[in-house]
Amino acid sequence: MAKKIKDAGCCKGVDKDLSCCKVESVISIDERGQLVLPKEIRDKAGIRAGDKLAVVSWEKGGKVCCISLMKVENLTGMVKDMLGPLMKEIIEK
Repeated sequence: MAKKIKDAGCCKGVDKDLSCCKVESVISIDERGQLVLPKEIRDKAGIRAGDKLAVVSWEKGGKVCCISLMKVENLTGMVKDMLGPLMKEIIEK
């Protein structure tokens, strides 16, 4: 039986191989460096005009090999969940 990932955001509780992740679409970057997220993906993710997204990247061999987008409120919640108990412990000492 595969181990579960603890507190992995929206993929919480999925198999370690991240089978919840899939290629949704292929998009292009224009000459100004802009891209368009397809409407279907924006709708599924609940992304609306004015929402803020965090760009998360992973490096391998000194080069970025993976880029993800995450709604800022989800990132804020994860940071709070991770750092909150630690900060509470520090403050109580």
